[in-house]
Amino acid sequence: MRIHDTFARGLGLTGVLALLTACAGTSRHEAPTLSEARYRAHIERLSSDEFEGRAPGTPGEQKTLAYIEQQFRAAGLQPGAGSSFLQAVPVVEIETHPDDAVPVRSAGGRLDLRNRDDVVFWTRRPVPESRVTDAELVFARYGFVAPEYGWNDYAGLDMHGKIAVVLVNDPGYATQDPALFTGKAMTYYGRWTYKFEEAVRQGAAGVFVVHETGPAGYPWDVPRNGAAGPQFDLRIADHQSQRLAIEGWITDAAAARVLALAGQDYATLKQQAAQRGFRGRALGLTTSFGVRNEVSERTSYNVVGLLPGRERPDEAFVYTAHWDHLGRSAGDGDGDDIFNGAADNATGVSALIELGHAFAATRPRPRRSVLFVAVTLEESGLLGSQYFAEHPPVPPARMAGGLNMDNLAPIGPAHDVVVVGFGASGLDDYLRRAANRQDRVLAPEPTPEKGLYYRSDHFNLAKQGVPMLYPKAGVQIRGREPGAGRAWLDDYVAHRYHKPSDEYDAAWDVSGTMQDLALYYDVGRAVADGTAWPNWRAGSEFRAIRDASR
Repeated sequence: MRIHDTFARGLGLTGVLALLTACAGTSRHEAPTLSEARYRAHIERLSSDEFEGRAPGTPGEQKTLAYIEQQFRAAGLQPGAGSSFLQAVPVVEIETHPDDAVPVRSAGGRLDLRNRDDVVFWTRRPVPESRVTDAELVFARYGFVAPEYGWNDYAGLDMHGKIAVVLVNDPGYATQDPALFTGKAMTYYGRWTYKFEEAVRQGAAGVFVVHETGPAGYPWDVPRNGAAGPQFDLRIADHQSQRLAIEGWITDAAAARVLALAGQDYATLKQQAAQRGFRGRALGLTTSFGVRNEVSERTSYNVVGLLPGRERPDEAFVYTAHWDHLGRSAGDGDGDDIFNGAADNATGVSALIELGHAFAATRPRPRRSVLFVAVTLEESGLLGSQYFAEHPPVPPARMAGGLNMDNLAPIGPAHDVVVVGFGASGLDDYLRRAANRQDRVLAPEPTPEKGLYYRSDHFNLAKQGVPMLYPKAGVQIRGREPGAGRAWLDDYVAHRYHKPSDEYDAAWDVSGTMQDLALYYDVGRAVADGTAWPNWRAGSEFRAIRDASR
């Protein structure tokens, strides 16, 4: 069903005229009242033990979907996935049972890598068992092919049936050379998801990405906890040629032991790998290991709410936030086995609901439609947003822009507004004008090496050409000492991110978040109530896609 049809049937001519002639309401640049109490209540409920960590394919999913749909209805939104709020996302779920150890053999020795302590691994091939036998290990530098940078890590390497050992991030981060790639800022080539994709193209059997906390942007607990749960993927016809037999991570300490077995020094290889002219190499090592799988086809769901535009309902501004988290685990040592995901991302979903309330209360309604999309399977590779971007209710060419909310840090009111991917599109100008009215300034992300722009759901719409904002909480906290915001975020990543300890705290200071939500409303309303088509800046990797679609 087209949005135009939904809008016409939902309002009728009388409703349309009422919207066009309404005179009560707010000014263009003032949001209707945003309720902190309502926002907090949503976070507390969604992150409660009742929802069991909001894992797809569990009873926690059904409770989460029902809650979001109920709140979208209560806010005054209409179904945005045809006649339903729920957009079915067909997936395959793979419960993996990896071998306890990975044996690595050389001509003169052997070592065993322990699962979870030294390595984690899985497969996204939906088969009963996926194994590699006597597979050679190859050091393939950073594991990418980037012709625009004159860089090919697989040059001269035959990877068929072999395991690539690759470094995380990219050489710009390793050298801190601003002239190499994008310097400290991670490119998409530095993302581990890309490294798996490229290894498939190279014919490899598998990949181990070497984990280091600095260039990865998170500690070892993150891939270890992520590998402990089921692996999800969109259903595809040819998984043998499009998915690796083994995907995984290896700690830097374990990688150093592996390389030492091959007569190589990890620190030296890492330094050389970031220099032009160095080539990857076979290590003279082999391994045999694998995983047993319990495979089932499932359907997860995005939740899509719609506020139809009063004049151009076939055009839209899009807000996104992911509802899923990690579910349950074997425990964290203190008996807590539920990953509540309060900050990640009950905050974003609660913001989505609250913005739905604000837009439904706006008079007159914006000229363009506004979509509110709570996506699934972000924690499993952005799968829900990928499906939404490939099967949208409005063609991407008719999306004027969007804004993603993920992990809204409750650290108080800030002078700055951090923009992940700062300077990427004309949407920055809308956000800057809104921030000026709050006496605030835009700031680029303080940790561009983490590649955050490629790690959340807006990225899939960006790949379709849609300009997407990804703002985060500012770190220059008003009335606090310099560095207080950065210290809070660092502590969160070290002690609560992707851990059962990410729980709601009534002592959270969400006053800064409420200011941010007013900004997000202002941006969305300005775009939805306007006629302009924001675009990517010249030089953006998404600019050509947008230009071709328009």
